Amino acid sequence: MLREIDKNLWVAEQPLKYFGLSVGTRMTVIRLANGKLVVISPIQVDEAIIQQLNQIGDIAHIIAPNLYHYLFTSNFKTFYPKATLWAAPGLKSKILELPIDQVLKEDKNSFLNEIQCLFFDGFRTFGLSGPDLVNECVFFHVQSRTLVLTDTAYHFDESFPLLTQFAARVIGGYKTLSPSLLEKFSTREKEKVKQSVTKILAWDFERVIVAHGSIVENNGKQRFREGYEWFLGLSLNTTV
Repeated sequence: MLREIDKNLWVAEQPLKYFGLSVGTRMTVIRLANGKLVVISPIQVDEAIIQQLNQIGDIAHIIAPNLYHYLFTSNFKTFYPKATLWAAPGLKSKILELPIDQVLKEDKNSFLNEIQCLFFDGFRTFGLSGPDLVNECVFFHVQSRTLVLTDTAYHFDESFPLLTQFAARVIGGYKTLSPSLLEKFSTREKEKVKQSVTKILAWDFERVIVAHGSIVENNGKQRFREGYEWFLGLSLNTTV
């Protein structure tokens, strides 16, 4: 079910396992000033969610935000064929059958004034074939002061199964807003990551929505900075 968390801002979750761990996944829905809806990282929707979406606005934009979060996008697009499907750079060549309309760019998206977009450069995760580029685009919803992340940080807590909690305590992401050791060991272009993080910290956000983990409602900017100081192994400017 859709859950409203702020004015013009909703989320919906579903169960998901990764490497055998229950990590869940979350989509974010933002209503623009013109009443159109932007859906970031669609999940497998049911009739109840579809009815809720139709009640709050018309879906105009569907976003596959990185090279991993596209599994439910094609199915979602079948319900809203007139919506523009935006994808992270590189996804079009990775998944040829995905009906992509536009590639996300930092300064060329039609919703830029209300939802700012940034390409998170240099970030990698450890996939089934080894270290792999994520090519994630992250978003800032100006009205609600909300940062929307997908795989560039996690935030697991006691609401998750014990095995997931244990794994997050060991590799990172338990009650911290940070990537895990999998990303830490896989990412080598730390300067590019630092530049991306610095740009994100220039945004005036308080809340952070992650795809995997619990939403950070307060003090999100400081917690994001602290998580990436651990990830990068250096202090980041707190005045940006």
